[in-house]
Amino acid sequence: QVQLVESGGGLVQSGGSLRLSCVASGSIFSVLTMAWYRQAPGKERNLVASITPGGSSAYADSVKGRFAISRDNAKNTVYLQMNSLKPEDTAVYYCHAAIYYAQATYYWGQGTQVTVSS
Repeated sequence: QVQLVESGGGLVQSGGSLRLSCVASGSIFSVLTMAWYRQAPGKERNLVASITPGGSSAYADSVKGRFAISRDNAKNTVYLQMNSLKPEDTAVYYCHAAIYYAQATYYWGQGTQVTVSS
């Protein structure tokens, strides 16, 4: 079994910064693409950023230039550095990863709340 555990969420003022972390543990041969999604109250869950094992990244238009995704393959960890936060960034942020053991399987973390006050 695999677990994804997020940390780093919290309350921050508009214009502030937060750094989210997500660690994958368990039966892992390799961690494939890792990503961050977010879901605001009453809205659907949307992709924020993703990163391949080789470091290629992609971002939602709404966070380009403000957020940066990175990973440490040796630690099976993905990070999301969030700068210039806005109230509209308020959401539960979920880590998502494709894990290869006997086959590729997708996993979700439990989510971490990010609240940006105006």
